[in-house]
Amino acid sequence: MREQVSVTGMILKAEPIGEYDRRVMILTRERGKIAAFARGARKQGSRLLASTNPFCFGKFLLYEGRTSYNITESVISNYFEGFREDFEAACYGMYFLEMTDYYTRENSDEKEMLKLLYQSLRALLHNGLSNKLVRYIFEIKALKINGEYPGIPEREEGFLPSTVYAVNYIAATAVEKLYTFTVTEQVLLELSWIADNYRNRFIDKKMKSLEILCEFPC
Repeated sequence: MREQVSVTGMILKAEPIGEYDRRVMILTRERGKIAAFARGARKQGSRLLASTNPFCFGKFLLYEGRTSYNITESVISNYFEGFREDFEAACYGMYFLEMTDYYTRENSDEKEMLKLLYQSLRALLHNGLSNKLVRYIFEIKALKINGEYPGIPEREEGFLPSTVYAVNYIAATAVEKLYTFTVTEQVLLELSWIADNYRNRFIDKKMKSLEILCEFPC
């Protein structure tokens, strides 16, 4: 009898397989990023129909096959249903999922990235925070967690002291306390410049979700 494994994580992406199945990518607390099959998940009435979509966060019961995991049960604690009513926030959320998929690896310790992703998605649904600010915080902190943060980049005209403080705060602060501040429009513009600089230097993949975000009005 195959041993079952319980993991806590979030669905990063899902794709149809065959007529009724799904293949999902889950970022887990216990085993890093894993691929898993959800048999019959696309059938109407399947207990896995709603719980194997992107953004679903909760516990998944798996058994390990020869080449992949298979989901047998799930208990979802957060579907992030607010994205259904906020298209712009949902687009930012899809970008965060794509970025997280890019950064994370199988069989690696990805607890901090999972925590960052979860808190960042919650922040997108917080009315008091700018989606752009949440994005720049996410991008900078993801670099820091993955050991690529190079410090504040240099530019000829320099940065406002408030911008320098904000970037240093993002890099040094625990994920749970990241989304506790707002900034002026000028600081937001400078954070945009810094985040773009980092992305161009360290990300070698073209993000489809980012192309959609760029279509939103400035």
